[in-house]
Amino acid sequence: MRMKVNGSVESLDVEPWVSLLDALRDRLGVTGPKKGCDQGACGACTVLVDGMRINACLALAVQYDGREITTIEGVAHPLQEAFVRHDGFQCGYCTPGQICSAIGMLAEYEAGMPSAVTESPGLDEAEIRERMSGNLCRCGAYNGIVDAIMDVTGR
Repeated sequence: MRMKVNGSVESLDVEPWVSLLDALRDRLGVTGPKKGCDQGACGACTVLVDGMRINACLALAVQYDGREITTIEGVAHPLQEAFVRHDGFQCGYCTPGQICSAIGMLAEYEAGMPSAVTESPGLDEAEIRERMSGNLCRCGAYNGIVDAIMDVTGR
């Protein structure tokens, strides 16, 4: 199988049961996405596939043949500096997944995809918190994460 990872076309021979996360980390040496819970509950493994966010621990690598995968290593986005400015990273373990998730979340919002709180007035704090709720931070940097996202969106 072949996939484009952070702009580079990669050929992989993986068994059908290998997760995308394990293929990225163990076969390609891409260590930004983390194995937190390995059950899709924490979001530390969040990557972008063709611009949409997914939990790589729940995805089988073979499903992504021919797709474009972007991990934190392939990201160049104002959110990275905003996370630093607003102390949205603390220990940093979840930060790669948080940033990839935020990029995907902003794209979903711009595409008009609703959330449970879309009745709120635009992309406010409640909307951001709801849309980012699948990404956990054990250090509790949630306020800084929300502030960073609000900063880059001009809100």
